[in-house]
Parts: sequence; structure tokens; C-alpha cells
Amino acid sequence: MKRYLGLVYKGAGMGAADAVPGVSGGTIAFITGIYEELIQTIERFGPGAVGIWKREGSAGLVEYLNLRFLLPLLAGIGLSLVSVAHIVVWLMEAQPRLLDGFFFGLVGASALVVWRRPSTWRWWYLLPLAVGLVLAQALPALMPLVSQLGSPRLVLVLAGFIAISALLLPGVSGSLLLLTMGLYGTVMEGIRSADMALLAVFGLGCLAGLMVFSRVLGWLLRHGHDATMQLLVGFILGSLPALWPWRQMTAYQMGPDEQAIPLDYQYLAPGEYSVVTGEPSQWPLVVPLMLLGAVLVLSVDRFTAGSPTSNEDERDSVDKDKEDGSNA
Repeated sequence: MKRYLGLVYKGAGMGAADAVPGVSGGTIAFITGIYEELIQTIERFGPGAVGIWKREGSAGLVEYLNLRFLLPLLAGIGLSLVSVAHIVVWLMEAQPRLLDGFFFGLVGASALVVWRRPSTWRWWYLLPLAVGLVLAQALPALMPLVSQLGSPRLVLVLAGFIAISALLLPGVSGSLLLLTMGLYGTVMEGIRSADMALLAVFGLGCLAGLMVFSRVLGWLLRHGHDATMQLLVGFILGSLPALWPWRQMTAYQMGPDEQAIPLDYQYLAPGEYSVVTGEPSQWPLVVPLMLLGAVLVLSVDRFTAGSPTSNEDERDSVDKDKEDGSNA
């Protein structure tokens, strides 16, 4: 029961983070030590599951699909989207600098945690790190092209595919990509109002994204684990500018839902921010919240590092189960 409640809390954290443009639920999964198990679990959904079900029945299928892990996590995400996420969205509007400061510290510390994971550092790890950094910066700039595809349904399907893929990538915010596509308000309002027609189309894209992207990430983790981790560090570092509390939008365009889509920002020091914008920088509150976010991540990492179940054991178990499913 304690493990299930813990998974619900972690799922709630992922759901709340994904409601904030600039933060990824994948980052929360990284911080809480469930990222690789999550990717490996999603990978199991496929033809291999049918073979397991025919051979071992419902009990075997539950074990193969790791539903004791996945269902509490999904419950936490769902509960968060209809409760905690609303509070986070309110904070984003009412106290954006305080919220950004907390998440800046949290995400920055998570990059440090992942960066120091490899037991042996290789100089060429700088290459995947740089690729992740560049892609994290380039992806939001490409997203406005999605809204120009014409068909609203096709746009929603593709938006779901991209947003859920971003959820699986630490440092790449699905909400931020939706915002740059001009669909953030549309999707959030659809969730609030339970617009089943909109959610069904968006969900179709999400399902396709989960099936495809989880397999890509799973393959990368199995065939180049440490290099893939550095790629993910690059994505995390690339998300930090979007969370800098003292930034001012300098260019934008209006999206189809009449929401401003940021195109460029000016990044300022706290004192400069007050002079340029005329608004209080709130640095006496923001800086402690940055430190709180960082300390929280480092504390969670220290706690999960002492867990008796290692990631290596999880990978071996998943690989064995997948092989059994494909042979069935």
C-alpha cells in the first residue's frame, strides 16, 4: 500500500508539472526515480501482451504490463489534472515569478543529478548533451508550423502526439509546446469542461505518441544508456531559460485561440527586471524558492539512491519479460 500511495503522489507531481509551460512531467519522473521503469512499462503495450494473455491469462497480463506500477501512477496524474493542476495554473497567473523560481531550482538540480549518473565519464558524452540542448531550444520555435496544417482534427492529433512525446522527455514541456502551437488554452479548457469530442481526438494522438516514442527511448536506453542520459541532460538544461523568473517577452504572435504565443524573451537580472518592467522582482522570495526546489531534488535523489531496487535490476527484469512476450 505504501508503494501504491507513493506512485499516486509521483503521478500527481507529474500531472501538476505538465500543467506548467516550461516544466516536463518526465523531469518529475526522473527526480523521483521512476523514469526508466515508466518508459519500459509503456514499451510493453503491444503484440507481445496478447501472447502473454493467451498463455498466462489475466494475472500474467497484469504482471507483464506492470499495471501495479502504472495504474496508481495514472491515477495520480488524473487526480492532479482535475485538482492540483488548477492550483498550479492559478499560481502561474497570480505569482509567476515565485512558481518559476521554484521550478528553476528543481529542474536545474535534476540536470545535475542526471549528469553525474554515469559511472565512467566519456568525453564524447558532450555530443549527445549538446544535441539535447540544441533540440530543446529549437523545438518550440518549430511548433507554430503545426497550427498551419489546416484540418483542426489533424492539428489536434499531431499536437497530442508531440505533447505526450514531450512528457516522456525530461526538460521538454508538453505544455510549452502546446502553448507555442497555440493550443494550450484549447486543451486545458477541454480538460476543465470535459469536452469528450476534443479529448478523444487529442487522446488518439497521445496514444500514438506513447506507442512510438516509448519504443525509441527504450531502444536508446538499452543500447546506449549513459549517452542517452546525457542527451536527456541536454534537454533539461535547454528548458531552464523558459523558467528564468526575470524574463520579459519581446516578440509574440497570436494563436488561433487568441492566446499570445511567445517567440522571444529578454532575460534580465532581478534589479534590471524591476527597472525595465516596473514590476517588483520579488527576489527575496524567489531565491529561497529556487534553493528549496534544488534541495528537494537532491534530497529525493539521495533517498531513492538508497532504494534496494536498482535501475539495473529493473532493466534486466523488463528485458526478460519482453523477451517472454515476444516468444509467446
